[in-house]
Amino acid sequence: MKILFIGDVFGSPGRDMVQEYLPKLKEKYKPNAVIINGENAASGKGITEKIYKQFMGLGAQVITMGNHTWDKKDIFEFIDDAKNLIRPANFPEGTPGKGLTFINLNGAELAVINLQGRTFLPAIDDPFKKVDELIAQAKKRTDLLFLDFHAEATSEKQAMGWYVDGRVSAVVGTHTHTQTADNRILPNGTAYITDVGMTGPYDGILGVERDAVIKKFLTSLPVRFEPDKVGRTQLNGVVITIDESNGKATSIERIMINEDHPFFG
Repeated sequence: MKILFIGDVFGSPGRDMVQEYLPKLKEKYKPNAVIINGENAASGKGITEKIYKQFMGLGAQVITMGNHTWDKKDIFEFIDDAKNLIRPANFPEGTPGKGLTFINLNGAELAVINLQGRTFLPAIDDPFKKVDELIAQAKKRTDLLFLDFHAEATSEKQAMGWYVDGRVSAVVGTHTHTQTADNRILPNGTAYITDVGMTGPYDGILGVERDAVIKKFLTSLPVRFEPDKVGRTQLNGVVITIDESNGKATSIERIMINEDHPFFG
């Protein structure tokens, strides 16, 4: 089984990159499943129902979220009905939506989990305790488990990878918007990368207009962050191959598409 995961889609530049390159990536890698992190898809913060449906129409099976899940208020109107949209499962009990979903891929079932870290992010429920619960729940149905861990600290992401090694098929880190070069298969068969990177502006700072960010550092004054819509763009992702017979990953390949790293189909 092959899974194509596209990292944090940021604003309209990111959506445009998905629309342009997802068909090409599907043709090249022929993935069984496409998963997209969409927590920044609407103007850099949150997601709308229209964008969710756009991603699904382009061929995604699951959309994962993160700390900006609630930034577009209309999400409360559709999240409970969007069966393929998941938010961090360790949000407090009673939060709308869900953090685990199952998708059927030609007879094989894949469980997709979304969790959020707590270091340098809002204090929510313990993701390590929650992942134990979700693994036990998912294992009743399948050995194919995919985890998007949306977290800030590299150490927390690495800790999660080692904690679930051999119990899930893949752990991909999101949130920092900068792709890391540590993709590997952990000793017990879990594919891991600290951060997949982001899809959107290439010449901004984490996707934001760079002049505003620089001004913030120079003056410490409040500034308005907007997606950079005038510079070049990028797409970051990974392709993970999993042995369906045992749920162990056999490969994880980084994808980076930008002007310095052109796409070759």
